[in-house]
Amino acid sequence: MTAGRRRRITRGLRGLALAALLAYLPGVQASHSGGLVEAERWFDHPVLLVGAAVVLTVASVVVEFEFRTRWSQIGCAAALAALVLVGTPIVFLAVTLGGDGRPVDRKVHPGHPDRVPAVTDIAFSIDPTYRVELLTGSGWSARHWEPGVWDERDGRGFFTSAEWSGPDRITVTTEKEIAVFTLDPATGRPGEPSVVRR
Repeated sequence: MTAGRRRRITRGLRGLALAALLAYLPGVQASHSGGLVEAERWFDHPVLLVGAAVVLTVASVVVEFEFRTRWSQIGCAAALAALVLVGTPIVFLAVTLGGDGRPVDRKVHPGHPDRVPAVTDIAFSIDPTYRVELLTGSGWSARHWEPGVWDERDGRGFFTSAEWSGPDRITVTTEKEIAVFTLDPATGRPGEPSVVRR
């Protein structure tokens, strides 16, 4: 392989690695409360995108340097084999366990079909951990707001429900407390809760 061709391939691989990292940035931003639902769904994949960037960068280094001696070729092959052996289970676990969790409940607002509180069990264990999100809007402009996460070990008791309790109110009930979130009528963003112990 000529030096010029090696340089072109190296630049292409590093460009793809940079593109993978740049694609991950909107996913990170969208994963926070108030972020865009579709951007999070498509781009919030750290293991896949950052992993692809690492693999492409390593491949570009392999292409850039010409390994002529037998020991350098063995060292390069060993490094690539280690990368594959470590990376394959990580990618497998990310794909199989990296979803948003198990959906538990959704209740569409009677007067606003574009406002839906969704409850998801995000725990990967026997003990459930419930995330309550309010989805507002539709399509690429849909946003998710996160009033909070409820875990029975946090002192609030077992999660019971997340219900509409008024035109702009969501009530989250647990074994030991009731939290009422008042939503911004324009955006649907939940404010600080009013909490009553049971």
